[in-house]
Amino acid sequence: MTDASAIDAAARRLALALDSLQAAVVRRRDADRSGDAVAAQFHAIGSDRARLAAELDGAAAQMRDLGDTNREVARRIDVAIGTIRGLLEEHDR
Repeated sequence: MTDASAIDAAARRLALALDSLQAAVVRRRDADRSGDAVAAQFHAIGSDRARLAAELDGAAAQMRDLGDTNREVARRIDVAIGTIRGLLEEHDR
């Protein structure tokens, strides 16, 4: 092998190595971008989870309030029914 052909072979190997390095850099950059996208999605999911948990807490509190109101209304209706029955019984005598 002559010096010129050895230099050409070395230049081809160097070019192939540089191409491989460039491809590796592109793959790494794409992986980093993908990782950033996953991190952004994870953050968004965490934010959604916190918002939904707060909404659920609010809905549960509202449900408790409605239950309390329902019991109070039922109690008042029972009192009114009792009063009306008492008045009707007095009227019938």
